[in-house]
Amino acid sequence: MLHSVPAMTIDSSITTPPNPPATENSSEDTQAYRIQHKLRLSYMPWLYERLKPRHRAWAQAWQDEVQAYLQAMETITIGTNCFIAPEARLFAEPGRPIVIGDNCWIAADTVIHGPVRLGNGVSINHHVTLDGGSKGIVIGNNSRLAAYSCAYAFNHGMEPDRFVKDQPVSSNGISIGEDVWIGAHAGIVDGVTIGDGAIVGMGSIVTRAVAAFNKVAGNPARIIGKRGEADAPDFT
Repeated sequence: MLHSVPAMTIDSSITTPPNPPATENSSEDTQAYRIQHKLRLSYMPWLYERLKPRHRAWAQAWQDEVQAYLQAMETITIGTNCFIAPEARLFAEPGRPIVIGDNCWIAADTVIHGPVRLGNGVSINHHVTLDGGSKGIVIGNNSRLAAYSCAYAFNHGMEPDRFVKDQPVSSNGISIGEDVWIGAHAGIVDGVTIGDGAIVGMGSIVTRAVAAFNKVAGNPARIIGKRGEADAPDFT
């Protein structure tokens, strides 16, 4: 029987970091080490693939349980060799699936609401928010989303004759290409397409399409250069 995900996270009664393990043969010290290392993995999931075999064994069993729970509770498909922090929140009602490719990392405090499709090798850092609206978000292979970035594939109407909460909601979808880097605290609005190899600077708000290999920054984001070339800032 599967256990709830919160039961597999750190023990809330631990208010101070445990002392370093005295020996690797001590079951008490090993458990303390695992508690702390699970938290480390949750916020730095790329470390999962670097685990030594003796640690990969328990981490794999932990991940198998986390991922089985998600797939049992939500409309989620998860590829091979993935890491999903139990502190991440993934919601995928029928008709709003989340599809995760192979070798993907999803860090703690991420919120993903389908429909969302991640290609292979996608890295989602902590506190990222993705909401697919009705049309969805697609992220290509080997793209990276830095901490606190967000993408919302829907929008509210803004007519003055009714409250915002009563406005109709539209959705056009968001497409992020392969090998794209989205900087920390960047935001992507509904309807945007970002081409392969593009880079979005930290804190930028992307409101229109970004061509392949362009580097953009600012609010609203504008071209500041091209990947592989020297920066040529242009905010005009």
